[in-house]
Amino acid sequence: MSMPDIRYPSIDGLRAFEASARLGSFERAADELNVTASAVGKRVATVEDLLGAALFTRGTKALALTTTGKEYLAQVAAALGLLAAVPLHQRAVQRTQRLRVTTPPTFARQVLVPHLEPFTLAHPDVELEVLLSIPYLDVAGSDADVEVRNGHAAAHGGTVLMHDVVLPVAAPALLARLPPMRVPADLAHAPLLRTPLEPWSPWFAAAGLAWPEPNQGTRLVDLGLTLEAAVSGQGVALARPSLARHWLASGALVPLFAITAVPAHQYYVLPHARHGAAALFADWLTGVCEQVAAQSLATTLALVSPVA
Repeated sequence: MSMPDIRYPSIDGLRAFEASARLGSFERAADELNVTASAVGKRVATVEDLLGAALFTRGTKALALTTTGKEYLAQVAAALGLLAAVPLHQRAVQRTQRLRVTTPPTFARQVLVPHLEPFTLAHPDVELEVLLSIPYLDVAGSDADVEVRNGHAAAHGGTVLMHDVVLPVAAPALLARLPPMRVPADLAHAPLLRTPLEPWSPWFAAAGLAWPEPNQGTRLVDLGLTLEAAVSGQGVALARPSLARHWLASGALVPLFAITAVPAHQYYVLPHARHGAAALFADWLTGVCEQVAAQSLATTLALVSPVA
């Protein structure tokens, strides 16, 4: 006996539809479900595609159900009510809040992950998923609950995480091959590592150097790769102490001058929910980053050798 051709919608899609219909907006549904409004909209759209019919009338300030939507809501609410009444569905594990965080790779490795344990221990009900984003694309709007980006915070309504500074660093092996680095102008004798994520112009200006951006050498579109290239002696990198602190502490990298500059871009955070785990995580991360930036800068400046 053959099974009927039945297409089942996802539970997440049904919950997104029911919450949006009950609360009147994707934004309010997102707060309740601890996801982004964009994710709610996509889940509802998936259900609509499956049904081949619109459930909401778009274009109004508040969501309005279509005739099909009203009929479907009654059936969905009843089905979700039956599922919620199943005792096995009410276990503590089902109360876990899932939180998806996207972050540039170097920030994740050097700042987020090393400090993550206190958050996970303090919030065992939050199931965290960390995904790496493309650092060169400062484009907000993923389906993550929290986005960490490197770019212009004001352009997307984000909160700056670290008021970072930058300064030149190099490996001792490279410095041994170069003339002494006593003043900023001595960098004319050194290979300068290039990355569009950390242009040299702000530091050149702070150091009183009327130099253009370096136009020779490999172009690395990742801050971590740029630091790795510096560690291997390939050139001088313009680095943030917050990202280079482990190499600086071990002596693998040496700060050349005490002159610092505000970088062209800053790390910022975008929580896509005003309440719940997303807001909680964003507040925690802001505090951690402020502490990391301050401690890293103080430690790094203490390593700068005085000019003879």
